[in-house]
Amino acid sequence: MSFNNQHVVVTGGAGGIGSLLCQDFARRGAKVTVIDRVEHIDAAAEVSLLQADLASMEGIQKVCAALADQQVDILVNLAGVQYFGLFEEQSPEQVMLHYMVNLVAPAMLTQSVLPSMKVNGSGHIVNVGSTFASINFAHFVTYSSSKAGLKGFSEALRREVAADGIQVTYVAPRAVKTALNNEKVMQLAAVIKMNMDSPEYVAGKIMQAISGRKKEHFIGFPESLFVRVNALLPRIVDQALAANDKKARTIIKQTEVI
Repeated sequence: MSFNNQHVVVTGGAGGIGSLLCQDFARRGAKVTVIDRVEHIDAAAEVSLLQADLASMEGIQKVCAALADQQVDILVNLAGVQYFGLFEEQSPEQVMLHYMVNLVAPAMLTQSVLPSMKVNGSGHIVNVGSTFASINFAHFVTYSSSKAGLKGFSEALRREVAADGIQVTYVAPRAVKTALNNEKVMQLAAVIKMNMDSPEYVAGKIMQAISGRKKEHFIGFPESLFVRVNALLPRIVDQALAANDKKARTIIKQTEVI
């Protein structure tokens, strides 16, 4: 699918998945704006950087002000942060960080681009969540719950803007081999035999969901099946995850909480 002359904005566009996605958009003719906290990016001329920290209200407002003055055709809310550990030992600053980056920033950035999309009668909001949003994992409390909020936001927004010609896509990858996962998360993945996809595979699936204007897309099997089971029979899933939760707690207690 061609994105000729479309303006695409990607948060977290300098990361493992984001950089691949931005390159693909540029190859398809789009003009891409990367929102990230890095100082520079190595990219084609069609890809520019707007440096901002989405962990702060000041950073979010900076991006919102910039986007409000532009015509944005596609907004991809990809940026995210993850915490693995006991919720009771997570600092207040870390709790706030997770909800700001994973939920507040996508909501406010979306709010800033909607007026111009409505004027044009077209636009596409893409929110990248996680399987953890639908199968809420112990020891990933703020990550799971913030991504669950993003899923709910996507569904509610989709219904609200359906008559305005604006598309909303929610994509939920399973675990991905990126720098988002630290050593302890990788140790957990090995112990419980967690399926993990490559950034290339996930970027391709996200692009397919965008090109196909899908409403929702869950990446990976059997995880996509477990999402449905958890929605219908969550107490059964409680039992199924109990053994893995014990293994996670053991890993957490081996050293300082991450």
